[in-house]
Amino acid sequence: MARDYYGILGLDKNASENDIKKAYRKLARQYHPDVNDTAEAAERFSEISIAQEVLLDPEKRRIVDMGGDPMENGAGGAPGGFGGFGDIFEAFFGGGGGRRGPRSRVQPGHDALLRTSITLEEAFSGVDHEITIDTAVICDRCEGSGSATKQRPVTCSHCGGAGEIQQVQRSFLGNVMTSAPCPVCDGFGEVIPDPCDKCDGQGRMKARRDKVVRIPAGIDEGMRVRMAGQGEVGHGGGPAGDLYVEIAVRRHPVFSRDGDNLHLTVNVPMADAALGSVVDVKGLDGDMITFTIPSGTQPGERLIVEGKGMPHVRSEGFGDMIAHVNVVIPKTLDDKARELLTSYRDYRNDEAGVLNQEDADSGLFSRFRNRFRK
Repeated sequence: MARDYYGILGLDKNASENDIKKAYRKLARQYHPDVNDTAEAAERFSEISIAQEVLLDPEKRRIVDMGGDPMENGAGGAPGGFGGFGDIFEAFFGGGGGRRGPRSRVQPGHDALLRTSITLEEAFSGVDHEITIDTAVICDRCEGSGSATKQRPVTCSHCGGAGEIQQVQRSFLGNVMTSAPCPVCDGFGEVIPDPCDKCDGQGRMKARRDKVVRIPAGIDEGMRVRMAGQGEVGHGGGPAGDLYVEIAVRRHPVFSRDGDNLHLTVNVPMADAALGSVVDVKGLDGDMITFTIPSGTQPGERLIVEGKGMPHVRSEGFGDMIAHVNVVIPKTLDDKARELLTSYRDYRNDEAGVLNQEDADSGLFSRFRNRFRK
């Protein structure tokens, strides 16, 4: 059964924070080890210290008020840290010390995970994004008590409040004592006489909710936003877990992202690559960004505008915007264009030939080599 934390301090459920502190100080003066060195006093001082800690914590006090015990270790396990060995010894020798006792009806809820997608523009600027959650919430009829009339649970008559039943089974080694959760109270040690028909006595129910999650600027694919207390409400109206919203960023028609850098490809006519030009690109914030194409720009070169990429999600500043140059060579020529290009070739006296690794410019050759290795 859950401990009576109010009774330990001599208080009722309406006690204020000051009442709790005052009662603790009064009892501490009586049972503190400095003034009373008996074993009974030490145990009593430990009890009142825990009671004060629980009742001054709003979430723990809420669990107490709903009939649970926030300090109860529901994980079980044998004394002394032997885990499974404790169960084995208890089974063969019937040791009563390994009994776990009833578990608290009020349990903390699980965390929940939801995935949603946003545009790259929304990831750039940040956005308040509406999501729909299907999860457990406190029952609006019984307000988490699990009881139709909100009365407190009563001790289970089947297990006597132990939360488990023990049975003796015969085996080749003799009588074996086994224990299992009580089938009547499900291991709680208490039952609700008039369970709420809306939540079947669980104190929670499934519901669909619309929420708004604030997505920070600069968030990247796969990152998660935590919404505290928006997960699943626990059994018996226990405190809700957290909701984690995992972000997927939809593909953009122009930009691709690498970390906080934005990459794009610009098509540059061969005449502009030779003579120089400019290219205007509309950024994710709607502003125009100008890339200067220097004369003599080669295919595959990169043009960088610093600070025009994605915002850093955990610090100030921005990444860069990087344009990859694609020099466009016309596939068809009319008579006038062919005449002009022929005159240009005759003027330059350029000829096609094999690139010699030893004689070629190392920087130019290196760029070609690295490009085709990717």
